[in-house]
Amino acid sequence: MHLPTTPTASRIELKDFHLATRIGTYTPGDTVPEYHALDLTLWITPALVLIPEDGMAHVFDYDPLVIEIERLAADGLYETQERLMTRIVQACATYPVIEALDIALRKFPVRAGSGSLGVRSSVDGMQLQGMRQVGAKWD
Repeated sequence: MHLPTTPTASRIELKDFHLATRIGTYTPGDTVPEYHALDLTLWITPALVLIPEDGMAHVFDYDPLVIEIERLAADGLYETQERLMTRIVQACATYPVIEALDIALRKFPVRAGSGSLGVRSSVDGMQLQGMRQVGAKWD
């Protein structure tokens, strides 16, 4: 995988973020997940991390993205984890400062109160750029 195109990169990491979401359909006797957790790593330019002075004007403000992720997670019933992940990646693609990302979504438990099961994807700069060019066609 080819992540950032620049020789030096910085990351913003969101780990074990519990999402209020409904994914999958279940019948009596199935193990229904108690929660889904998101891990999201965003590669950005070091100029937005190693800043000349303190202030939000010098950094990537990730709060609006986190709010959008929460909104997407709560946006009805998803049949698959992959669809929610795709929508989160689309939301990330709207931010040109994001050069690449790694995303993982896991459900807990898998069976009998144990284990986690999830999907992970790494999206490089070329893939993000392609999503930006395609834009609304993804929805």
